[in-house]
Parts: sequence; C-alpha cells; structure tokens
Amino acid sequence: MTTLVLVRHAKSDWGSPSLDDNDRPLNARGMRDAPAQARRLAAALEASDVRLDVLLSSTALRARTTAVFFGAALGLEPELDPDLYGAPASRLLAAAAERGVDAVMVVAHDPGMTVLAERLSSGAIGHMPTCAVATFRWESSDWDVATAVDPDAWSFDAPGHGG
Repeated sequence: MTTLVLVRHAKSDWGSPSLDDNDRPLNARGMRDAPAQARRLAAALEASDVRLDVLLSSTALRARTTAVFFGAALGLEPELDPDLYGAPASRLLAAAAERGVDAVMVVAHDPGMTVLAERLSSGAIGHMPTCAVATFRWESSDWDVATAVDPDAWSFDAPGHGG
C-alpha cells in the first residue's frame, strides 16, 4: 500500500516584518496546533495499521518546527529537503515518490500543498489551512499510481475541524 500524508506547516509568526520568510517561527497558535494535530494523526495511523517510513520537511523554520512535533508523535526524525520550500504540487509528490518507500509524510507550504491535496481529493479539499493534515492511500505499492489514478481512500483533518 502506498500512503502519502501532507501536512501544511502550522501557523507562523508575522510579528517581525524584517525577518526573512525562511526564518519565520511558529506563533502561539502554531505551537499549540502542531502537537495536537500530530497526536491526532498518530492515533489515526495506529488505528489503520499504517506506519510512516519517512518524514520530509521543508527547510523553513516554521515547517521544520512543525515536522519536529509530528516526528516526536510518530517516532520519526524529520529529513530536511530544501527543494520543498515553495515547491509546486508536482515537486511535493515527486519528493515523496523518490524516497522508494511505501509511506511518506511531507511537511511544506502553500500553494503547493493545497493544489496537490485538491487534485488528489478530486476537488473535495478546497484549501489546506495551516496545520491541516491530508492522508491519501493507494492499494498498490507503486508510487507511479499516485500520479495516474485517484487514491483508494483519503482523509482530511485541520485544527478546529473535529478530526
């Protein structure tokens, strides 16, 4: 089975306009949402007997910090990929497929996250808000299927969404 989990980074802090975009930290809401969403995802994956193999993250501070929370809940060390910063949907999917494992999480940014989630959900996911989690599964163990056919199952969760 092929599994792709997309996580848009948690809410970032815009309090320092002079700060480089890559260096923006999470704000208080982001620091609250990320561990809560990570725990919810860990419980959902455990209930479905899915074990993630790799956790990829953009190098931006807000994405890295979000990934650390998810990694702690899932027992994974985030792997930083500079190509995920500002990546389009096609690059996000390719980064997951290139790892050569069955189950990958990608923590990155909009608009790429929303475009990919919208495409894989046939438009049902209209927007990936901050700290949203979208999980897609294909019965095949071949990543080529993710670029060719709709997933066999998918789910969506966001802070305040109710799980």
